[in-house]
Amino acid sequence: MTDAPHLLAEDRPDYERILDEALRDATILEALRAPEPHLNAEQLRTKAMLNAETVAAAAAPEYRHYLGLRENLGRTPGQTHVHGGGLGGELSGRLRSDEGAGLFPVLTVLAPILSWSAAALLLAIGYALRAARPALPLGRSVVTAGWAAIAVGTAAMAVGIVGLLLTALRDGSAGPAGQDPSLAADVAEARGAWHTALRDRALLPYLHDNLGSTPALSPQPAGRPVPPDLLSPGYSRPGYSSAGFTSPGVEGLTDPEGREPRTAEFTSPGYTPPGFTGPDEVAG
Repeated sequence: MTDAPHLLAEDRPDYERILDEALRDATILEALRAPEPHLNAEQLRTKAMLNAETVAAAAAPEYRHYLGLRENLGRTPGQTHVHGGGLGGELSGRLRSDEGAGLFPVLTVLAPILSWSAAALLLAIGYALRAARPALPLGRSVVTAGWAAIAVGTAAMAVGIVGLLLTALRDGSAGPAGQDPSLAADVAEARGAWHTALRDRALLPYLHDNLGSTPALSPQPAGRPVPPDLLSPGYSRPGYSSAGFTSPGVEGLTDPEGREPRTAEFTSPGYTPPGFTGPDEVAG
């Protein structure tokens, strides 16, 4: 298919997982146990991973539908819909709703703190007055007001805890980042349909078609000598003969044809002693 969508990198783990499931299919396992020469499971897996784009193209319609729904789910809510009040009215309404949503947690935190602080002050003043003037009714009134402030703070804290729990439950049911739950369910359904098509229409037929392929042998580099098989029958060591050498003759000479050495003839140089005359002959 020329218009098949490109298999995105984030979807390749799904492709790999469905490929492993297809390799565990009963028909594939039975074919792998056949005695005929064929690829093994690891070779099939490697080949399917290398041709992921071509294999996944058989499930292109389901994948295209899944990508479209996932893209819609990833959009920010409220970007594509503007109501009759215009953009300014929508923004102001959203700000008012955000302010109202953010004011409640602040009040639930501040109310117990302020109430208990006032209770501590009132109780301290009331008990001080009762210690100084036991008959004075003001001391008892201040103590009563202090205990009432403690009760108000406790009630405010309980209301805040209940509100936080309700908010957490509401946000959890709305999905991550305020996504539409129905759209999220549609995306999950489309993903399951793509997985089914990828397994049944793409991977299983591809594995069956390529199961009978013979593994390609890597060619041996040219010009590299093949060593002899030393254990094969009929092998013998190559014959070697030492080079012929002749020792020199008596005087270290041989004739030009390399025949038997001949003895060199030497003649002593002629030597005559120098003539000497005695002193008497010189004088005569």
